[in-house]
Amino acid sequence: MLKVEYGGNLMRKIGIIGLGHVGADVAYTLCREKLVSHLVLIDKLEEKVLAEKLEIEDSLVPWDYSVKIDTQNYGTLRDAEIVIISVGSQSIDNENRNSELLDNVASVKETIPRVVASGFKGIFIVISNPCDTITRLVQEISGFPQSRVIGTGTLLDTSRMKRIVSQHFNVSPQDVTGYVLGEHGESQFIPWSLVQIDGKSLLENYSLSMEEAELLKEKTRLGGWEIHSGKGWTSFGIASMCARLVQAIQLDENRIYPVSVYDEREKLYLGYPAKIGRKGISQKVDVVLTEKESDLYRSSAQAVREVYNLIK
Repeated sequence: MLKVEYGGNLMRKIGIIGLGHVGADVAYTLCREKLVSHLVLIDKLEEKVLAEKLEIEDSLVPWDYSVKIDTQNYGTLRDAEIVIISVGSQSIDNENRNSELLDNVASVKETIPRVVASGFKGIFIVISNPCDTITRLVQEISGFPQSRVIGTGTLLDTSRMKRIVSQHFNVSPQDVTGYVLGEHGESQFIPWSLVQIDGKSLLENYSLSMEEAELLKEKTRLGGWEIHSGKGWTSFGIASMCARLVQAIQLDENRIYPVSVYDEREKLYLGYPAKIGRKGISQKVDVVLTEKESDLYRSSAQAVREVYNLIK
């Protein structure tokens, strides 16, 4: 991946396309976590981009570092490490992430060719919903290897699951492991056979009825809508997840996260564990699912396929 020097240090240049609540919070989080030295911010609303630039610059004055920020210039993405796609429609149905589909497809078809034309050769991280479908579209339009196009997928859903399970069993969320798999959407599911608390199988060591499992799954699935209905949007959680992926790429951590990754068998992107490092997705990590869980995964793949077919 292309690397250049900036201010005597290794340059960490990141582009963000789409500066709504999510894109703006991603930008701020990257700056506060010192994961970026040079930001490129792009949005259809030029005044909004300038305002975000100025506020970020103001916020960094008391701290011991600064970030160079360019705006509205696709050409400067040529030597970026990562470009984050966070375009988002205002036509949102609180019960259906797919309500953003057509507007976001149009935005991706407009922006991705301009990113590629800049000479960008880094990694795409896709946040825009419906995440699995938009990630696939970004890969197809860009022509990039599937390993260098990553959707945030079920990473945030997995964090919500850990929080909800930890609260149910009165343990630390950091002691809960496991994943939410499948679509970042209504057909997502929790493979309970993989969930552990403090290294011990939840199913084998804790009392969890079918009714309780269904309740926890629904709380996880609806977690975003609960936040959205209260404040009008969600952004802190996904910004944190995106920043974590950025760090995994920059430090070549090869850390396992459930992201939207290409499934060769299903021929689409879907939430599944993968190792994330300097080259993007270094490996899709096989997990052993029960027969029922495998059926749920295939059903979720079909749900994503049906959404994608709407834009063919």
